[in-house]
Amino acid sequence: MQKYNISRSNYFYAIGLSYKKADAHIRGHFSLDEDSKLKLLFQAKQNGLESLIVISTCNRTEIYGFAQHPYQLIQLLCDNTEGTVEEFQKVAYIHKNKDAITHMFRVGSGLDSQILGDFEIISQLKASARISKNHGLLNHFTERLVNAVIQASKRIKTETNISSGATSVSFASVQYIFQNVKDIPHKNILLFGTGKIGRNTCENLVKHTKNEHITLINRTKNKAEKVAGKFNLLVKDYANLQEEISKSDILIVATGAHRPTIDKHILQIRKPLLILDLSIPKNVNENVEDLELVSLVHLDHLSQITDETLEMRQTHIPYAEAIIEEVNAEFNNWLETRKFAPTIRALKHKLSDFAASELETQRKKLTDFNEAQAELISNNIIQKITNHFAHHLKDDGVSTDESLELIKKVFQLEELSITNV
Repeated sequence: MQKYNISRSNYFYAIGLSYKKADAHIRGHFSLDEDSKLKLLFQAKQNGLESLIVISTCNRTEIYGFAQHPYQLIQLLCDNTEGTVEEFQKVAYIHKNKDAITHMFRVGSGLDSQILGDFEIISQLKASARISKNHGLLNHFTERLVNAVIQASKRIKTETNISSGATSVSFASVQYIFQNVKDIPHKNILLFGTGKIGRNTCENLVKHTKNEHITLINRTKNKAEKVAGKFNLLVKDYANLQEEISKSDILIVATGAHRPTIDKHILQIRKPLLILDLSIPKNVNENVEDLELVSLVHLDHLSQITDETLEMRQTHIPYAEAIIEEVNAEFNNWLETRKFAPTIRALKHKLSDFAASELETQRKKLTDFNEAQAELISNNIIQKITNHFAHHLKDDGVSTDESLELIKKVFQLEELSITNV
């Protein structure tokens, strides 16, 4: 395993679970709201971890960070969610070092999204990195890696068509409505919850359905009013939820609660009601299906919708992977430079000691010794020597490890503190 001077800890890990093996129920157990994320970061700092990024979306919960053993990160996750270690082990993945780096590239570039090409995750990654940095939990390596992933994501967006079309969870919900509901422009639609998915769904509803009977409800009314004002929609108080549901033909639930906000006991309906639950954890109790007039669809079902757009996107995967490989190679080149940078610095200090000793000798010997000129010449020579060694170590045809050992041996350099990656 290659070694780099980037961390006091031993290994870089990506641990987590996603839609691939964990259903919505399990993902809900490991979901983290903003307060839980902050508690997790605080605990990580107390535990002496130096760099950590936490992501929690409807499709995945992940931790990227340095630890001596992945269990340290798994325990952090379980301590701050309802999930258990046993539950995690059944559905989780653990990536280490270069595999963890590659995983972050694929996640951030939309290749690992539940709907291919959905780039919403990259904004989560940016925000999470910013929060970690504010709490002193983002080292130089992780920050550089996140920036590289952002660069790859931008290039894939602009240089490929993998995100063409309006396919996302929010668009898939509108697609489902189109495929399963007749006379959409005249249906009463109620959107409960105006977080990010709720806002995106609202925008897609207005854009594609031409429906003028859309009502918004949010626990915090002013948040709903901000969204409604943008689209000229109706807003009702949270206290009117039951009444508004009874008037609705379609109920879209996109709240961020940790417990169901809708169950059969509040549904006083006399006509068919389609409920789309876009929340993780699930915010609609499955007992609503006990009612004959109710049809319940969860986002896991919506995400399985495939159409020509998704099929077309798949043809662009090789181009996206080529971009990732290129940006990842640049990142690895930086890592290689980081690998020998401590030795080059130590060499420079050693040569500076030689120069200082020799200058002191000449200073005593020569009465007309030119201090400034001598220092300028010696500094230039030191820089040229160290640059020569650095270029040698960057050469692809050179065994970097063997060269580093030889340089250390010849110049009797002190062993440097280095870390596995």
